[in-house]
Amino acid sequence: MKAKTKAKNEMKLVIPSNSANESFARAAVAAFMAQLDPTIEEMTDVKTAVSEAVTNCIVHAYRDTIGKIWIEAKIYEDGRLSVQIKDKGCGIPDVAKAREPLFTTGGSERAGLGFAVMESFTDKLTVRSAVGKGTTVTMEKRVAQRYRYDG
Repeated sequence: MKAKTKAKNEMKLVIPSNSANESFARAAVAAFMAQLDPTIEEMTDVKTAVSEAVTNCIVHAYRDTIGKIWIEAKIYEDGRLSVQIKDKGCGIPDVAKAREPLFTTGGSERAGLGFAVMESFTDKLTVRSAVGKGTTVTMEKRVAQRYRYDG
C-alpha cells in the first residue's frame, strides 16, 4: 500500500449554494493555485472545472433550496493541485450515467456536459455520491514545474 502524500499547503472554504458564489469559488481556488505559478491555460482549466462542479451543486444537488458547498484545495510537492467539492444534496442515483455527455437532470436549458468538461480540463476526476446524502467531486491537475530562482 502506497503511503499517502502530505499536502504542502491547503485551504478550505464553505459557501452557500447561491449562484453568485460560483464566481467567488472559482476565484478563490485560482488565487490559492497561483502559488504554483501556473500558466494562464492551467489556471483557466482549473477555474472552468471548479465552475462546473460548483454549478452542479447549485443546479442539481440543491435544486430549489440553498445548501452548503464545501471546497478543499491542496497543493503537493510534485506540483499537483487537488480540489474537492462536496455537497450534502440529493445525490446521484447512477454516477456512470451522470458522467455520460449530454445526460442531465436539469431540464432542457442544461447541456449535460458538466462532468465531461471537468474531466477534459483536469488530469483526474473522481465522483462519489449517495442518494439523499450528497456528492463529492475530486479533481487533480498537475502544474508544470518551471525554474524558480531562489536568489
